[in-house]
Parts: sequence; structure tokens; C-alpha cells
Amino acid sequence: MLLDSAEKKNAATDVPVHPLLSARWSSRAFDPAHELADDQLTALLEAARWAPSASNTQPWRFAVARRGTAEHGAVLGTLAGGNQVWARDASALVVVAARTTGTDGAAQPWAVYDAGQAVAHLSVQAQAEGLAVHQMGGFDRDGLTSVLPGDVTPLVVVAVGLRDEPTRLAESLAERETAARVRLPLDALLLTVRA
Repeated sequence: MLLDSAEKKNAATDVPVHPLLSARWSSRAFDPAHELADDQLTALLEAARWAPSASNTQPWRFAVARRGTAEHGAVLGTLAGGNQVWARDASALVVVAARTTGTDGAAQPWAVYDAGQAVAHLSVQAQAEGLAVHQMGGFDRDGLTSVLPGDVTPLVVVAVGLRDEPTRLAESLAERETAARVRLPLDALLLTVRA
């Protein structure tokens, strides 16, 4: 039984939130036979494209590497070993990068935040498309930078594909795949403003 059912991995929220958000989780088990349709990929990138950004600078950039291509091998080779063992089965690896300086050379201090919003939009669209995503910060930054244009900073690699059975994974990963989702309580995240 696949673990994308709401009963198994739905977030336990204090109040109801949209099902696309409560049912989203970062799978490591991807179907190695799944091919990402062009229209699905375009929908993910369109969702990211329409994210808000400071002064509408749109600093995010994406490099898409579909499984089975030389580009996929190049990106996969930069991932940490623990990520490579499962991310290789994803239909595509999407490198998310940001332009941290504008065309005038001025710093864009919100570029990383804005790129994060674009990835959030992508992940919600993926959920709506019945796809799973898993964002990874575990990669060789210099290695990934070397295969991208020089005017961007790589931030994260996103594995995209169709969720598969956790039994395909090594036992330690399968345990993480089937474990309940947990978050800090909301009270622990709230700050007090000094007046």
C-alpha cells in the first residue's frame, strides 16, 4: 500500500489547513519507471514562476535534469551519498538556484528567501499533480556550481517523481519513510515582540 493516503501521513494540525498542505511530505521512495510528463513539469515550473518576489525581481532559476540523461548524471553525482541512493529513482532532479545580484550589480538580499517561496509553490503544485518532491541541501556546492552558469548560486536540489513503496528502500530509509510526521508545537515557534 502506498503511503500517500491521508490517513497514513496527514499532518496533525491544530486547525484544518488545505489538504494539499496537510498531505504533503518529502518521500524518498520514487517509482524508477515513472516518466514525468512535459505538461506536469511545465505546471511545476509555472507555479514556481508565479511566486512573489521582492520588487518583482524573480531571482530564481531552475535546471531540470530528467532521469536517464547526462545532465541527470551530472547533478546526481554532486549529491551526498545518502541522497544518491534514493534520488536516482526520481523522474527528475530540479536544481534551484538564485541570482543574488541584479543586472546593475547591486545585491539582492531577499533572493534566497524568494527562491524558497518559488520552491514552496512548486511543491504544492506537485502535490496537486499527484507527484512527490523531496528537497535536498546535501550536495557538493562547488561541484554543482561548476555545471551551472556563473551568475547563479545553487540553493537546493529537488527530486520529483511518483511516490513508490517504501519497501524498495534500505531498512533505515524505509523506517523514516513510514514514520509519523512531527513538527514543533506552534507555541514553540512564536516570538514575542518587545514593545
